[in-house]
Amino acid sequence: MAGAVLDASAVLALLRSEAGAEPIAELLAESLVCVVNEAEVIGVLVQRGSPPAEALEIVSGLPYRLVDLDRRLARRAGTLWLAGKPHGLSLGDRCCLALAERERLPVYTADRSWARLALDLDVRLVR
Repeated sequence: MAGAVLDASAVLALLRSEAGAEPIAELLAESLVCVVNEAEVIGVLVQRGSPPAEALEIVSGLPYRLVDLDRRLARRAGTLWLAGKPHGLSLGDRCCLALAERERLPVYTADRSWARLALDLDVRLVR
């Protein structure tokens, strides 16, 4: 059973052993990650110097459950644009939030602006 949804920033905090990594490590195996957010993690790893094959290997070793972006999630992410615009939310952010909303799970992020969202979600900041 899933216990949380993780944003790319939470996964990256874990991979880089940053502040806030401990709670993510504890719930990683029971967490959901949207494919869009995993793509963001891979992109950041490559941008910061990891060869693509290594970045793919790193994320392949993480025990979270990967969730595909289906039509329902995509449409909800699109409608979250209005709520997210003042906070600069990316498409990946909105996909993550839509997944947390659909699954009725807390969502973990390092993005402090999420705490100010006018959405009925349990947003938990990792730092």
